[in-house]
Amino acid sequence: MRFMMLMIPKGYEKAKPDAVPDAKAVAAMMKYNESLQRAGVLLALDGLTPPSMGARVSFSGGKAKVTDGPFIETKEALGGYWMIQVKSKEEAIEWASRCPASDTEVIEVRQVFEMSDFPADVQEAAGKFPEMQAQPKPRKGS
Repeated sequence: MRFMMLMIPKGYEKAKPDAVPDAKAVAAMMKYNESLQRAGVLLALDGLTPPSMGARVSFSGGKAKVTDGPFIETKEALGGYWMIQVKSKEEAIEWASRCPASDTEVIEVRQVFEMSDFPADVQEAAGKFPEMQAQPKPRKGS
């Protein structure tokens, strides 16, 4: 099962474009990332720039509208993510619990849909595009 662990740092929604994490925090996080990799559960990870550097594309009446950050109405913003492959939600939560996060950070754990999770008609519609379907990497020891 694949899970995405989403890092939500409090206050990041108001971070200036030049905001960067503290070097000590990055060093601790890199050790954590290394432990995910050594365990064979890490598929991908990335940190995200502040919302003030981003853009949102919304849709109304079939037309796209672009809004540059920062986004005034935002109460939370993603700071980064990990994509992991584990055997259960409980194992994903255990990995999230090991993160050296600060008191101002939250990790949301969300399972990624697999094609087999969808009803037959959805699988059939998506089956016309096999190259677009993610193929999770096998876990070490599985």
